[in-house]
Amino acid sequence: MTPYFEAHFHSIFNPMTPKIPISVLVIVYTPDLQVLMMKRTQKAHTGDFEKDFWQCITGSLDTPNESPRDAAVRELFEETGLIASEHELQDWQHTSEYEIFPQWRHRYASGVTQNTEHWFGLLVPNTSVQITLAPLEHTHHQWLPYRQAADLCFSWNNADAIRTLPERLTMTTKDKES
Repeated sequence: MTPYFEAHFHSIFNPMTPKIPISVLVIVYTPDLQVLMMKRTQKAHTGDFEKDFWQCITGSLDTPNESPRDAAVRELFEETGLIASEHELQDWQHTSEYEIFPQWRHRYASGVTQNTEHWFGLLVPNTSVQITLAPLEHTHHQWLPYRQAADLCFSWNNADAIRTLPERLTMTTKDKES
């Protein structure tokens, strides 16, 4: 059984289980501000082959007891094969609340319209790190300078997080020097 299948076994065979409206966003980036972008396929969720889009790592908590950090570690591995403990996972101590797109609300409990997203960053040494995509979620990946990555994003929230990278990298560098 693949890591992706193991991680999604419950939701694949219990599609009526509502998603938890708490999620994580993980921006994978290098010291020179190259950002990992992945092309998301919607066919696994909607059957619509025309609505693929580019994004960073995102995902909801699997259980009410899962912490956002644990969800970030899990999603990172499921979507890219990267192991957080081998790199520098940073909790950016930022949350963003946004309205769930109407076409995706059927995945949540009745009446749920808002999601709270927790932001994380993963600093990797360079773009040669091995990326293994989850084929039911993403079809391609590429590394882009942070401004181009932000411009490519489907989600304004992904774009906003990416645009904070220069400031966050400066803060990370100062923390290491202290």
